[in-house]
Amino acid sequence: MARVVSRRFCWFAAAAMAGIAFGAVPPAAAPSGQLIDHVWAGHPVGFALLTERGHQFVAYYDSERKLTVLGRKLPDGKWARIQPEGVPRPTRKRASNELGWDSHNSLRLALDRDGRLHLSGNMHVDPLVYYRTREPFDVATLERLDRMTGEREQRCTYPLFFRNAGGELLFRYRDGQSGNGADIYNIYDTASRTWRRLLDTPLLEGEGERNAYAHEPALGPDGRFHLVWVWRETPDCATNHTLSYARSRDLVHWENSRGEPLPLPITLRTGEVIDPAKPGGGLINMTFNLGFDAAKRPLVVYHRYDAQHRSQAYLARPRSDAGGARDWEVHALSNWDFTWAFSGGGSIAAEVRIASPRLERDGNLLIDFTTKAVGAGRWRVRPDTLEVIASLPPPPTTLPRELRKPAAAGMELHTLASGFNGRRYYLRWETLPPNRDRPRASAPPPSELRFYEFAEADVGAVREL
Repeated sequence: MARVVSRRFCWFAAAAMAGIAFGAVPPAAAPSGQLIDHVWAGHPVGFALLTERGHQFVAYYDSERKLTVLGRKLPDGKWARIQPEGVPRPTRKRASNELGWDSHNSLRLALDRDGRLHLSGNMHVDPLVYYRTREPFDVATLERLDRMTGEREQRCTYPLFFRNAGGELLFRYRDGQSGNGADIYNIYDTASRTWRRLLDTPLLEGEGERNAYAHEPALGPDGRFHLVWVWRETPDCATNHTLSYARSRDLVHWENSRGEPLPLPITLRTGEVIDPAKPGGGLINMTFNLGFDAAKRPLVVYHRYDAQHRSQAYLARPRSDAGGARDWEVHALSNWDFTWAFSGGGSIAAEVRIASPRLERDGNLLIDFTTKAVGAGRWRVRPDTLEVIASLPPPPTTLPRELRKPAAAGMELHTLASGFNGRRYYLRWETLPPNRDRPRASAPPPSELRFYEFAEADVGAVREL
């Protein structure tokens, strides 16, 4: 049975998160935050923080690698802690609620319209791992469910909860494996508490030859959902290729940027191509992002190699001419002289990150970046030509030094942020870097999972990369 413990924690104000630029913050000693648990530090894996409708939830793996969930009512309700039960996974030599060495096994949380909590994760080509609470907002009633629809749920990866324009809860996952997979979409019926397929087919189909790596469908200012993805031929990350695009008003009927319907499932042959980069061309599924310009057109930033095989950042946008023909205009943002050379399988560290384009008040665009080779910065871009008009230093930060750097050498800092009702909340923990999902000979001691809270008014513009 699941173990449930009630806890009441003190909370301390702080403005803290690595990789975020803050406005002026009153001088103060470095905040200590609140220690809420010790967590596995042998490799990174995504935790979850959800703050919604006056409640707050955290999902993580504890020091023994056990799936753990916290929940409380804001602003200062008692916490409940639960470790939901699992089932044996003989091929993995662990239970479904225990973490191995795989950095793909991130956790996802969502609330449905009735306030019941949904949790999925700890899957990399594994049978579906899914939990739901019997009672609204009550983690003590979290139960394991062995199915959603019962079909194509034996080889699941990359769970994602999100909502359509009507607020209905959806769930996307990959059926299959890297180099051979399809993206499946489910929709939840609150009245019957059941899931069904949103689409009769996968949305993105690799046809047994490849798979797609897509971002979450993003609801744009034009009222459409926009989807960007790359294809991959094999588990080797160097075989990413063909940056692609589609859009939809209802997530059921899809079209290209010209408004022409796309038959489902979308395949390599039928999808709209932003950049036809070939395998080995530098496209990578962890480094592309989506934004919008003042005319509500999609903007896609991404990494690939130039003609000299150097790493560069690019910005793309649909383009139309007087005759109505339309494709994508692509502009280089960088002029770097290094190459992020990646290949092979397993989880790797991102040596280039590019943030979504953001509109300034004057209509110009700001794009932040960070690299292992040359550091961080930002570009100011003209909205009409997409040309870089200024290369700027990274935004300043007043983050205390103690919170910007890992406590121990060789460790990486990880953070999650959420906000509610004028408050901002952060989780902070540390791990060793990725190890391509392979076991290490030894692991460091468990890391502190600390929580910070502060008033939103204490912090100026928050810039997340």
